[in-house]
Amino acid sequence: MRRRSPSSLLASAALAATLALAAPASVQADGDDTPFTNLIALVSQRLALAEPVARWKWAHHEPITDAPREEALLKHVETKAHAEQVDPEFARQFFRDQIDASKDVQNALFANWRALKAVPEESPPDLARDTRPKLDRLTQSLVTALAHVEPIRHAEDCPVRLAESVARWKHLTRYNSSMNAPLMRALSHVCASGGVGAVG
Repeated sequence: MRRRSPSSLLASAALAATLALAAPASVQADGDDTPFTNLIALVSQRLALAEPVARWKWAHHEPITDAPREEALLKHVETKAHAEQVDPEFARQFFRDQIDASKDVQNALFANWRALKAVPEESPPDLARDTRPKLDRLTQSLVTALAHVEPIRHAEDCPVRLAESVARWKHLTRYNSSMNAPLMRALSHVCASGGVGAVG
């Protein structure tokens, strides 16, 4: 059986996130866990953007890690979090996780391209004009989503409820299991107690 490339996996993730956001409320997580489902969909949209970012960096021989830009984003997030009445420390850790998960995907893509000794066929979208504005919009949406999650992230059963929301969302969107690791990393500090529990 031919293995799917990281690019195709990320395309599946992008489609999954789009389907999740477009799904009617009646098929989203029940009751209080709907904020988790919405957050998971946004996180997956952000992860899907790691692929065009990686293609641009590969084409322009840029490193995956950009520490100054990462720190600037985290400081920006802290300011936005304060305005949304979200704990800035929580928001900073959450976005640190988003950055690290995205870099995991980018590193996997780079490794795949090196191993195949092949470059991506498609020209990458412009990072400054196309991809970063999408990331900026997602940043605002994610901070707002964190405000809805804040009241339930301290619950004792938060990790299990988050895991159940992940499972429901994957079932709804037919999410590819190969993207589990970056998704779990991106969600690893959503609950105050940490982790995503009971994930099969």
